[in-house]
Amino acid sequence: MLSIPKGFKFSCINAGFKYINRNDLTLILSETPAAGAGVFTKNKFQAAPVTVCKETLSNSSYVRGALINAGQANACTGAEGITDCKKTLELVAKGLNLKSSDLLPASTGVIGPRFDMDKWELAAPRLVETLGEADPVQAAKAIMTTDKFPKLAWGSVKSENGSAQILGMCKGAGMICPDMATMLGFIICDAEVDPVWWQETLKRCVDKSFNCITVDGDTSTNDSVMAFANGASNYKTDSPETRDALEAALLDVCQSLSYMIVQDAEGGTKVMSIKVSGARSDDDAKLIARAVGNSPLVKTALFGEDPNWGRIVAAAGRSGAEFNPDMLTLRFGKITVFKEGKPVEGDMDALLDPIMRKQDIEIIIDLGDGDGTARLMASDLTNEYISINADYRS
Repeated sequence: MLSIPKGFKFSCINAGFKYINRNDLTLILSETPAAGAGVFTKNKFQAAPVTVCKETLSNSSYVRGALINAGQANACTGAEGITDCKKTLELVAKGLNLKSSDLLPASTGVIGPRFDMDKWELAAPRLVETLGEADPVQAAKAIMTTDKFPKLAWGSVKSENGSAQILGMCKGAGMICPDMATMLGFIICDAEVDPVWWQETLKRCVDKSFNCITVDGDTSTNDSVMAFANGASNYKTDSPETRDALEAALLDVCQSLSYMIVQDAEGGTKVMSIKVSGARSDDDAKLIARAVGNSPLVKTALFGEDPNWGRIVAAAGRSGAEFNPDMLTLRFGKITVFKEGKPVEGDMDALLDPIMRKQDIEIIIDLGDGDGTARLMASDLTNEYISINADYRS
């Protein structure tokens, strides 16, 4: 059963930014100041909301929530885009009797166009008036673009002093290869946390989840993951045990959401779990995992349910990682197809046919040359992906 952390409210309305007959503007608000944390895109073209978020969090460790719009990214809009972004925060904050810096902005959609501020002027009062009337599922739906389903995950932790709830939602199906891409994630929690620890913990969890997925190798201008902890429960992170437990719960939520993004990949039909071990370093292992996961040839073979292992070893070979090709071993699940630099004998197509028909396919690469490891989840590449993105602006 979905559990909502204490002290948080939601509001969703249809502001008409792009979509017809669906909500596209969302407010997530804590009733009290919350420790805020954020991890953002490394794309050099950083959208206005990313710039404003980073500025806000650099000046204050506590905020009240997030203002999220779908349909327009407010990216590559120059100084005017920054002004527009700050104005949207002012419009909503005024109705809540808050400072504009109490809210973190997030946007997703088409890059380039500026906001229609007349629509924002009309939308802000309605958003404030309906605060508390929406639920997390409605909020998760309102932040979607090409997503096919809303993505939510939740968990809880207990200590001798009490318990805490954690709830996360995200959107993303295409432009996904986060490096911290139209990926947005929002996590709320009612534990009492130290803001510095909360920021460091979010970064660690993002590195093990959202930064370990790819759909198409594209990192967006707007990628953001934000986390808010308001201390409304009795759970305090005042010991290594309580901190470790909350971090484990946060990681579980982030990894569950990450899987849903790959599962919902634009046009996707498969989830490829790539595990690389035996590398000379973790960085080398990551290079190989990303080369395989982003390879159009590997991804299209996956879509065609073709166990074309040659494309996988070729991707590893061009990844830039240092390794001895005569020591590489490749498995699909438990079936070894390539060992120590040469193919394993047998009717591999017949053996692998049942595996390739599944939605979830495990690719295991062992380089036999060190302790470096990496994991990555990737989607396949289909005709529908091309259709979706060819027609995205029409």
